[in-house]
Amino acid sequence: MHIAIVGCGAMGSIYAGLLASDGNEVLAIDTNEQHVQSINTNGLRISGASGDRTVTLRAYTSAPTQHMDLVIFAVKSAHVASAVANAKSLIGPETLVLTIQNGLGSADALNDALTTGNLIVGVAQGFGASLPEPGHAHHNDMKTIRMGAYAQLSNEAVEQVAGVWRSAGFDAAAVPDIAAMQWEKLICNVAYSAPCALTGMTIGEAMDDPALGPVSRAAASEAFEIAQARGINLSFDDPVAHVRDFAARMPEAKPSVLLDIQAGRISEVGFINGAVPREAEKVGLSAPINTTLTRLVQALEQHNINQSINQSIKGC
Repeated sequence: MHIAIVGCGAMGSIYAGLLASDGNEVLAIDTNEQHVQSINTNGLRISGASGDRTVTLRAYTSAPTQHMDLVIFAVKSAHVASAVANAKSLIGPETLVLTIQNGLGSADALNDALTTGNLIVGVAQGFGASLPEPGHAHHNDMKTIRMGAYAQLSNEAVEQVAGVWRSAGFDAAAVPDIAAMQWEKLICNVAYSAPCALTGMTIGEAMDDPALGPVSRAAASEAFEIAQARGINLSFDDPVAHVRDFAARMPEAKPSVLLDIQAGRISEVGFINGAVPREAEKVGLSAPINTTLTRLVQALEQHNINQSINQSIKGC
């Protein structure tokens, strides 16, 4: 299969490496020039739970003109709209599009930008991916990939894509209820994304910390309550056990929101913890815990940006 990965950061690189290892023709698209150059020069190294391998594939900083069988968007939620605009040269009438992001809301923006209707929404759980250096992606675990049709796309098409992922070594499956799978991942994300970003703790440290642990669990429980109010059919009834099991699989991992804060980037906390109050409003409720956590992270982001600007001015 001819596959393009748009957003070949930590998670996107794991996807690209394993899919390419299985014989698919994979193109990697990413704005990180050093990462792209290293992939083209030395290959893409994948280490961690799936073993240690280096694969050869083509990498670009901007999308070439080549219609693919499958385009996977693995960019951060806030960058989906711009990514699809820059990747339209990859998408033909028959191209299947799979989007995998944290949180809620990015699939709607992507669907609005597409004209084919061939959209699949995916959720990745339990990878703990990072980029130790350009051209090298590491992951602590590889739990599941779940995907479902966004709208009118046939189940057969979704199952075809899931089969490609399974062949590459992923625990991948097509599911009929994409809302449930998104919320089950979101509940894990809200427990650790903002709390870890604010403290610098790993997932395992946040889970067990006597001060932060109760905040983490409260954020998850609040999201669980909103999901129930929204009529989401979750597969569990104990959110605390659910998020503790999630953390126990990769206690040393750092959430992407923390990694963004440490790198001085704007995070996707608004699509993770910030999604809970937006969903709560739809049923006349509020989500004060996740609202507060979101605002604290956004305040920290702005503070870091202001500091960077001030330092740049002083250096002139």
